Amino acid sequence: MCELLGMSANVPTDISFSLTGLVQRGGKTGPHKDGWGIAFYEGKALRVFHDPTPGVESKIAEFVRKLPIKSETVISHIRKANRGKVELKNTHPFVREFLGSYWTFAHNGQFKKIKEESLGDFKPVGTTDSEYAFCWLLGKLKKKFKELPKDETKLFRAILKLVTELQTKGVSNLLFSDSKNLYSFCSTKLSWITRKSPFGKARLLDADLSVDFRKVTRPGDIVTVIATQPLTSNEQWNPCSPGEFQVWRKGRIVFSNS
Repeated sequence: MCELLGMSANVPTDISFSLTGLVQRGGKTGPHKDGWGIAFYEGKALRVFHDPTPGVESKIAEFVRKLPIKSETVISHIRKANRGKVELKNTHPFVREFLGSYWTFAHNGQFKKIKEESLGDFKPVGTTDSEYAFCWLLGKLKKKFKELPKDETKLFRAILKLVTELQTKGVSNLLFSDSKNLYSFCSTKLSWITRKSPFGKARLLDADLSVDFRKVTRPGDIVTVIATQPLTSNEQWNPCSPGEFQVWRKGRIVFSNS
C-alpha cells in the first residue's frame, strides 16, 4: 500500500516538516520506495513534482523540502507499487483540468475490476488502477455538471456518492483537490490533526526533527494535516472511520458525512 499526506490551511503554509517525516517512509522507515510526488496550489495555479525513485533518496524531494514554497492546499504521496510499473507516469498525484480548475488525486489502496468500468472524456496516461479511478470519477462528475453548481453541497454529495461506490471496488483511501477544497475519504486508514492557537511543539516519528510552531505561526493560523498514519509522536491525531468523507477548506471542515 501507499501513504498519503495532505494539508489545508487558512494562510500559505510550509509543509516541509511533515514532508520530511513522510519521505522517510519512502524507503527508510517504511517500504513505500516506488516513487513519490507532491502538488502545491497557489490559488488556481499548481506546482507539481514527481519522481519514481524512493522518496528518502530523491534529489527532487530534497530540493522541494528546501524550497520556500508555501501553500494553503497540498497533496503528497509515496508509492508502494502493486498495479503498474515503477515509472514516472505512474507516480501520484495525478492531475486533470475540470471546470476551469486543476484537480489532483492521490490514492492508497487497490481497486478490483475498476478497468472494466467505462470512461468518459478523461483517459489515463499511465497504467495504475488509481489513475483509472480518477478518470472515472471526473468523467461521472462531468456528465452530471456542465458548470459548478451554486450550491456547493450538490457537488459534495455527488462526490460522496462516487467515492462510496469506489469503496465497493477495493481499498480506497483518497486525497484529492479542486484547488478550492481538499477532499479526504477513508476506506481503511486515515488520520488528521488541526493545529491552531495555542500552538505547541511537535516531534516527528520517522526523523530526529522537532518544531516549535509558536515560533513560526500567528495566533489566527489554522493548519490541518491529513496522513495515512500519524507523523508525530507527541500530538493527538484523530483517526477517521471507514467510509468517512470530509471536505476541507482553509483548515476547517466545510462538509462531512459523519
